[in-house]
Amino acid sequence: MNRKFIYLINPISGTKNKEGLIKLITKRTSNENIPYEIIQTNAEADYRFLTDKIESENITDIIVCGGDGTVNQVASAVRHLNVNIGIIPIGSGNGLALSAGIPRDAGKAIDIIMEGKAAKIDAFLINGNFSCMLCGLGFDAQVAHDFSKQHKRGLVTYTKQTIKNFFSATPYPFVVRINEMIITTDAFFVSIANSNQFGNNVTIAPQASICDGLIDIVIVNKMSKMKLLYSIIKQILSGTVDRSQQKNYRPEDIFYYQTKKLTIENPKFAPLHIDGDPADTAADFNISVVEKAFSLIQA
Repeated sequence: MNRKFIYLINPISGTKNKEGLIKLITKRTSNENIPYEIIQTNAEADYRFLTDKIESENITDIIVCGGDGTVNQVASAVRHLNVNIGIIPIGSGNGLALSAGIPRDAGKAIDIIMEGKAAKIDAFLINGNFSCMLCGLGFDAQVAHDFSKQHKRGLVTYTKQTIKNFFSATPYPFVVRINEMIITTDAFFVSIANSNQFGNNVTIAPQASICDGLIDIVIVNKMSKMKLLYSIIKQILSGTVDRSQQKNYRPEDIFYYQTKKLTIENPKFAPLHIDGDPADTAADFNISVVEKAFSLIQA
């Protein structure tokens, strides 16, 4: 099949040299004799124009040069079309890319794109809003909101905002309904994941898969700050899941569950992020998996 690319480059993602990236894209794609166009992402995150462009110009691949937020926006706009999405990860976290085995190195990411091995992956909807890999309520969402206001991007800035919010974080009340189970708790944050990590190789949902038809829920309950830090590190490093909670919920430091859908009551309006970008919160959330949501070029 003859391939035709659109590269979408987010000019503010991460800290990498975009001029160098454009030169690399130009060289590699021209060497493969693949027709292509380079377009900058837009601040309004409006990619409806891609529908007509893909259909009228027979575009086969949309390559997102950015982070999880940009992948979310593009995938949401084109997922109903017969087109593959590739990623050159230049964001601050790049959780979806890393979960799909796509390396941070741009040259190696382009190798994967040129091989063109695409497969359908899952996503989920939260109150009708599309998420391709992760959303969160509470502490991590507040970090996302504060990070979005910073002039400098990248891991260092994100880490600074995480440390700042860690010391000021307070728990929020939640009521989570999963199948027949009701969990009432005060928690520092609730993560809903289709990917096994936050980004930067930090694993938070160790059993999550981008293609298993399930979403993973991680609830980090109220505890001392030192215990919170220890519990998160233990969860990240152990890569294990406590499945004792699937039949009878007992209060634990970290609660983990897998399901196809759930609801969350959020009476104190804990902040929300969707794929790392700040989003408007709500008092109630309905969340459900979207199986085989779009086609991703992956390792």
